[in-house]
Amino acid sequence: LGDSETRRLGDSETRRLGNSATRQLGNSATRQLSGRRNLPLMRAIVISETGGPDVMTWTEVSEPAPGPGQVVVAVAAAGLNYIDTYHRTGLYPLPLPFTPGLEGAGKVTAVGDGVEVSVGDHVAWSNGLGTYAEQVLLDASQVVPVPEGIEMEIAAAVMLQGLTAHYLAHSTYPLQPGDQCLIHAGAGGVGLLLIQMAKKAGAEVFTTVSTDEKAELAAAAGADHVINYREQDFKKEVERIAGPQALAVVYDGVGATTFDDGLELLRTRGTMALFGQSSGVVPPFNLARLGGARSLYVTRPSLFAYVATRDELLSRSHDVLGWVSDGSLDVRIGQRFALADASAAHAAIEGRSTTGKTLLLPEA
Repeated sequence: LGDSETRRLGDSETRRLGNSATRQLGNSATRQLSGRRNLPLMRAIVISETGGPDVMTWTEVSEPAPGPGQVVVAVAAAGLNYIDTYHRTGLYPLPLPFTPGLEGAGKVTAVGDGVEVSVGDHVAWSNGLGTYAEQVLLDASQVVPVPEGIEMEIAAAVMLQGLTAHYLAHSTYPLQPGDQCLIHAGAGGVGLLLIQMAKKAGAEVFTTVSTDEKAELAAAAGADHVINYREQDFKKEVERIAGPQALAVVYDGVGATTFDDGLELLRTRGTMALFGQSSGVVPPFNLARLGGARSLYVTRPSLFAYVATRDELLSRSHDVLGWVSDGSLDVRIGQRFALADASAAHAAIEGRSTTGKTLLLPEA
């Protein structure tokens, strides 16, 4: 997971996003910035060089126009996700210039040939590069219908992180009743949803947080054991409660600072699901550490591999949005920023000062 892994992640990320996002990039960022002056203008965040939050600029670009198999959506809300910061910094490189943002919800305003979506439909998406804009061009295959009764902000807030929690709990390591699991960053967007899904599956949930306020949120989501890692050593606390090497799975979106201790907590044939790296990339390590008596598994999953087909995207979305509709999955929107203030939102999530979901609103 060193430099070669970072490059590989970046390349694979670009390829995964290639069929939809590279076209979107061409239509909603690169072509817009290249002088299509005959089109009406809209506003969007544009990144022309990688770096800190200040590289994002709020500027006028041309409105997108759909081609075959594409739709244009007026963005009601864009979801902020940690992967957006990886794109901004160049950790997951994308062609420059580009408009960031993968997740959102809104109303269809124009359609190309050969799509089943209609103008006026309410849709949501989790793989629509260019969403930090008033309008976004999307492959119709990437949008899902928003059920009646779900507000646009809630739909935007639950798509990427809800689908991530779904694949982690149901596919990467399918939790079984009685399993003991550890979820890092339990008060974050993924964490709060993953805690709820883990409890639905009958698991005993340990989670880590950094403040008392976040501890209350994680407990309210259903976590059985909440550990403030600033006050307690999470490894020692899990071992005190569960015993040594007791966990079926560790769901780790933090990375460098938590990975090693998490491995030590796993039971025989336990799974380390390293789905993020907010504290930094995990350094290279000897795979022999996974062998011996315990035969551990380590995986570096990504959402896009778990919604690789239209059927899989619709199936997971149906579950997540259905649970929202019936009230069994609570979506907490912790912060709202104006889309023009995306740099402040990025600084907040990187500073670990956010809870739940952060939304960017074009009209805020």
